[in-house]
Amino acid sequence: MSGDGETGGGAHVQIGSITGGSQAFGSHGKAESTNHTVVVSDPGQQHLLTQVRALRGELRRAPERTADDDALDAELAEVEREIGRAGHGDSGLLARLRARLEQYGAAAATAASVTAVLQAIAQVTG
Repeated sequence: MSGDGETGGGAHVQIGSITGGSQAFGSHGKAESTNHTVVVSDPGQQHLLTQVRALRGELRRAPERTADDDALDAELAEVEREIGRAGHGDSGLLARLRARLEQYGAAAATAASVTAVLQAIAQVTG
């Protein structure tokens, strides 16, 4: 027996990759999806959000994470959530992040991103 897709009488599904969306399988399968889109109207806040995400990405790719890296990532995540929720970063939260970044002994790999976040904070806080 030969032929494209033949499995010898049974069903066969092969999935290489699924990204986004929802999938359900079987006779009673049910898929639900909730999507959240962050719309930030202020260009300065959008720039800050972009820089925060870039720095978080660099921290995740670091070969060895320190306690300082984890603390910085937590602060960045909080700012990211706040901008996503309210459309802007809370001034107190941004001040704490700025202080942490100024004290952070950034490795050469993240130094440019740390500087970019500091500049973006300066733009939105005046």
